[in-house]
Amino acid sequence: MNFTREGVTRAIGDGLLSFPITDFDANGNFDPDSYRQRLEWFISHDISAVFVAGGTGEFFNLTLDEYRQIVSLAVETVGGKLPVIASAGLSVGNGKAFAQAAEEAGADGILLMPPYLTECPQAGLVAYARQICDATDLNVIYYNRGNGILEAEAVQQLADACPNLIGLKDGKGDIQALNKIVKTVGDRLVYVGGVPTAEIFAEAYLSIGVNTYSSAVFNFVPDMAVTFYRELRNGNKEVVKRITQEFFIPFIDLRDNCKGYAVSLIKEGADIIGKPAGSVRSPLVMPTPEERRKLEQLIAIANQL
Repeated sequence: MNFTREGVTRAIGDGLLSFPITDFDANGNFDPDSYRQRLEWFISHDISAVFVAGGTGEFFNLTLDEYRQIVSLAVETVGGKLPVIASAGLSVGNGKAFAQAAEEAGADGILLMPPYLTECPQAGLVAYARQICDATDLNVIYYNRGNGILEAEAVQQLADACPNLIGLKDGKGDIQALNKIVKTVGDRLVYVGGVPTAEIFAEAYLSIGVNTYSSAVFNFVPDMAVTFYRELRNGNKEVVKRITQEFFIPFIDLRDNCKGYAVSLIKEGADIIGKPAGSVRSPLVMPTPEERRKLEQLIAIANQL
């Protein structure tokens, strides 16, 4: 780790968070050279943390060996300039293994993903998260998404039990439920917006004290993503409204054409701007030629905003 717990907490609590895609070559294998270049480009922008091998980075499609290589390369490339957060999860056993690999690679924390597939009671989710938290000294951010949704009381239990739990990332977009968590647990945790294309929720998040979010579109329109975040925090409602209307709403309409496009469109966008990362891995699929043309038009609009 390059950052103290307090340093990581400050970084993820205020500032734009970046989630790079993972580079694959023409044969579908991890491409370290391309990934290194992507990370160097990322950290040349105004961001506060780098989340590698996350949802946008296809964590769900990576082997443990690939994951080790990705996190090690990220820590080396970022070089202590920003906190590097990796992912862990799927099961208690897998979660511990990924967390250990991230710790050995020098990451500053993990984003704890939901368990694989099964429906989960609240007590079981607390036990799942607690066992993984207890197995690592890394800072942990719990991803409240999918079949891993914790309610306010359970989040409080987990926060009380795990000193290294520093944050909660919202992946559901239920502002009432999230506000209840924020008001119940308070500043014991930091809160991160994390629904797909989180910018569309940014104003609602900010209204309940959630100051930051994960930006996937940063992968192909970084200047616009930074501008949107800056103007949001400055209270410039006209700029926020214009970018939302002209870019984010049409982008979401395009994203909703097909399941998994929250990742696939990001890789397509990176290819359009000349920073290709290969195709997504199955079961995701890449956009059609017509959808690519629409995305090209949106990128042109974003570059003028």
